[in-house]
Amino acid sequence: MDWFSDYVNGLDWFAFLTIPLFTGVIGWLINWSGLVMLFAPLRFHGVRVPGMKELATVLPRKLQEVPGVLQGGIGWQGIVPARAAKMGSIAVDKAIAKLGTPAEFYQQLEPDQIAEHIVTVFRPEIPDLVDQVMEAESPRLWRDLPHPVKEAVYQRVQAQLPNVVGTVTTEIGIHIDQLLDPKIMVIDHFQDNPELVVRIFRDFGQKELDMMVRFGFIFGFLLGVPVAIVDSIAHQAWLLPVLGIVVGWITNALGMWLIFEPPEPKRILGFTWHGLFLKRQSQAAEVYAKIIADDVITLERIGDFLLDGPRGDRTRQMLATAMRPAIDQAAGPARGALRVAMGSGRFDTIRDSVAQEAVGRTLTPFKDPEFSARQAEKIRVLVATRTKELPPRDFVDMMRSAIKEDEWMLYAHGAIMGAAGGFLHLAIFGVQGG
Repeated sequence: MDWFSDYVNGLDWFAFLTIPLFTGVIGWLINWSGLVMLFAPLRFHGVRVPGMKELATVLPRKLQEVPGVLQGGIGWQGIVPARAAKMGSIAVDKAIAKLGTPAEFYQQLEPDQIAEHIVTVFRPEIPDLVDQVMEAESPRLWRDLPHPVKEAVYQRVQAQLPNVVGTVTTEIGIHIDQLLDPKIMVIDHFQDNPELVVRIFRDFGQKELDMMVRFGFIFGFLLGVPVAIVDSIAHQAWLLPVLGIVVGWITNALGMWLIFEPPEPKRILGFTWHGLFLKRQSQAAEVYAKIIADDVITLERIGDFLLDGPRGDRTRQMLATAMRPAIDQAAGPARGALRVAMGSGRFDTIRDSVAQEAVGRTLTPFKDPEFSARQAEKIRVLVATRTKELPPRDFVDMMRSAIKEDEWMLYAHGAIMGAAGGFLHLAIFGVQGG
C-alpha cells in the first residue's frame, strides 16, 4: 500500500477536488443550454453568407442539417421548431391516423348536428343571397316583381334549406377521403406555428425537463471523479480538455436517455428505470389532444381546408352540383313559366349562380367559435383516448423521432462545453503534479 500512500500524499487536493465540481457545473450548464437549443428561437436567427448556399451542397449531410446552412445562412433555430413539420407528419402516422379514415373521423363530428347548425345560421341570410344573385343576373325582372312574390321565393328557398344542407353534409361525408387530408392539415399548421410543437413538450414535460438539468450536475460530478483520478496519475496537459469532451458528450446523451428511455419500466442494477416522459403518457395524451383539438384539427380549419385547401375547387364544384336540384325544387310550379319568360339559359345561369354563392355561405357556420368549441371537445376526447392507447415505443417515436437525427448537435455542443471546461480548469489550476 506504499504506492497508494505516496499517491495520496502527493495529490494537489484542491485541484483534484475541483475537477468533479467543474464537471458538475459544466454538466448543469450543458443540459440547461441544451434545452435552450432544443426550443429557441422559434424562427431562424442568423446572417446570410455569400457562397454558403452553394458550399452547403458539398458539405457532409450532418452539417447540412444545421438550421440555415442549406438556405445559405449561419445562425440557429431551436431543433424542435425547426423540425415542427416532421413532428407533425410523425404525429399523424403514429397517432392521428389511428383514429381511422377521414370518413370515420368526420362521422365523429356528427354531421347531422353540423347540418342543423348550418340551417339555423344560414336561414336568415337567404333573402340577401337571393337578392344578390337576382340583382346581378336579372335586375329588371327582380325589381318589377311584387314584394309578396319575392317573399314567396324567399320562403320556398328557406323551406328547401334543410334538404340542401343535408345534401351538402352527406356529399362531404361521401367524398371526405378525397377532400380532407388530416396529415396535410397538421403538417402545414405545425410548420406555420412551431410554438405549438414547443407547447406539447413544455406543457406536460417542464417538470421532467427541469429534472434533466439538475441531473446534468449529478452526471457531470460523478463522471468528474474518474477524470480527476486519471488526470492526477497521467499529469498531461491535453488530458483534461479531451476527457472534458467525453464527459460533455456523455452528460448530454444521458440526459436525453433519461427522458425517453426505456419506454417500458426495466430493472437495471437493482433499480426500476422508466423514461421520464413515458411515466406520464396519460397526462401527455391529454395535453397533446387539447392542442390538436383547440388549434390544429378544428371545425373552422376543416371548413377552410375543404373550401380553400389544395382540393377546394373540387369541393366547391361538388357542393354546387349537389345544390342545383334543390334550387330547382325551390322554384316550384313556377319553374316552367320562369324558363319560358327568362329563357332556359338565363334560368340555368341564375340557378348555378345561387348554387355557387351558397357554397361558401353554407360552410361559413363552421367558423362559429361556440359551435367549433363544442365539436373540439369530441375531437379532444378522441385524440386523447387513442394517444393513451399507443404502445410506449410508438409514443416515444411520436415525441422523439422529429429531433432524434439532430441530437448529435446537442452532443457536440456538450463536447465543446466540456472541452472548454477542461481548458478553463487548466488555466486556473495548471497540471496536477506539474
